[in-house]
Formats: sequence, structure tokens, C-alpha cells
Amino acid sequence: MLNKDLKALIEPVVIGLGYELWGFEHQTQGRQSLLKIYIDAPAGIEVDDCAKVSRQLSGVLEVEDPIRGNYTLEVSSPGLDRRLYTLAQYEAFKGSKVKLSLSKPFNGKRRFTGLLCGIEGDEVVVRMGDEETLFPIEQIDRANVVPEYK
Repeated sequence: MLNKDLKALIEPVVIGLGYELWGFEHQTQGRQSLLKIYIDAPAGIEVDDCAKVSRQLSGVLEVEDPIRGNYTLEVSSPGLDRRLYTLAQYEAFKGSKVKLSLSKPFNGKRRFTGLLCGIEGDEVVVRMGDEETLFPIEQIDRANVVPEYK
């Protein structure tokens, strides 16, 4: 099933319960797979929130059966080192330190850490040292906020 189709099943349930669908990942591991759903809310996420969403989603996924074979459903908060999925999320975390992993090397490297400066079109702007670099979002495999503790 395409991620777009999976999102169309998951998002209305999450929003209907009063949460934001932060993102999700479907990982296949042999015959078993894992569906991780990340939810968020302005007041934060508690264990009870995850359980509530998990119960609702389990019912919908059982009926719709979008994933072949056995899978485990996990619902959690995005956490402090939250993964960024959309351009809007990159924009919201402007000014934060981020770690990026690219699908193709850029200047011989695939991993970068720097200050998220925002977005320009469909590119993510990251400052590393004195230079700003633009990374096309479709070439970013993974981006996470680096928590800074004070």
C-alpha cells in the first residue's frame, strides 16, 4: 500500500480524536512489519493518548486491512528528537539544530548537522559554520531535530 493511501486511512482517525498526525513509518522486517504512528498535540502527548489512538486505529486497520501479513502497530509522541516529515514541519522548527541523512551524497557526504534556517521552495536551508546549504526535500531520507538541553 502506498504511503499516501495509508495516510488517508490514518489521518482522519487521529484528527477525529483531537490529535495531529506528525508522521508515520512502515518498516518491513522479513515476514513481520512495523507501523509506527507519531501523534502530537499542543499540550503534549501522554501514554493514555497513545493507547486511545492505538485502540481506534487498530479497529480501522483491522477492517480496511491495508498491510499484508502480520504487523505490529506502535503509537507514540514524536519526542524531543522528532523526525521532520513535511516542509511545514521544517519551517516550524526554524532555528533548531538538525541532523540530515541524504539519499545521495552531496559534496561527498550523506550526513549533515547544522542550524535549520527555513525553507525556500521545496528546499531545506541549513547553516553549517558560515555557509548556508539548500537540500531538496526529496533527497532527504531522514531529518531529526537535535534536542538542546539547558
